Amino acid sequence: MSAVAAAPAILEAEGLSVRFGGLFALNALDLTVRRGEVLGLIGPNGSGKTTLFNVTSGIYPAAAGTIVLDGRDITREPAHALAGLGLARTFQRSRLCLPLSVFDNIALGAQERLPQGVIDNLLRRRTLARTVAALAEEARDLARLFNPDLARRLDEPAVALGMIDRRRVEICRALIGRPKILLLDEPSAGMTHDETNQLIDEILDVQRSRGDLTVIIVEHEMGLIERITDRCVVLNYGRKICEGRFHEVAADPTVREAYLGHS
Repeated sequence: MSAVAAAPAILEAEGLSVRFGGLFALNALDLTVRRGEVLGLIGPNGSGKTTLFNVTSGIYPAAAGTIVLDGRDITREPAHALAGLGLARTFQRSRLCLPLSVFDNIALGAQERLPQGVIDNLLRRRTLARTVAALAEEARDLARLFNPDLARRLDEPAVALGMIDRRRVEICRALIGRPKILLLDEPSAGMTHDETNQLIDEILDVQRSRGDLTVIIVEHEMGLIERITDRCVVLNYGRKICEGRFHEVAADPTVREAYLGHS
């Protein structure tokens, strides 16, 4: 048994359902993700992958079932509270604030570590300055893990960056909150094949360097899924239809039918 397979669960969903009117976007889903695992979440368009991310990250409410993160029930936790509990995510469509600097965009992922009160911001300016300086150094170190040149551009507006660097900034914004689990939604969107391979190599390096960081990735590029994941879960019509190593799920007749239809 591999070390990941023997690791304790970091995220568990039981009987998880999400409904839009009379339509089940997720239907009684059971899912276990192990600490330190890279899990691929795959399935045809509309199968429920992004819905699972949205309910896990507090954007959609669950109609039924539970979600447990590292032993804590987060089913009813609001989205803004989940970063402090160890969960971070990216989105398929870029959500950078393009007029803001690279640093400002990354720092948005660590808001809970910045002084929020009027007294702190007006009267304890030296403490605030030290906190911001430490955060800037952490942001620079994170950016350097992906691209040394990006680490030198923290003061530039994000709009000046190419697509791969924008993706890197989004991932750095998620990582600066020091999450236990990172949800990546279509990280290859808008990038070339070579850029995608480069970014995935960087993500793997960061994941390995952080030891027990858990990653769940939604991705349509199956070559990428094969290369990066320890295990895959396949969804169709909101239900889990298969799980296992990539080569196992790729050979499963139910999975082939879901993607290709009846032969």
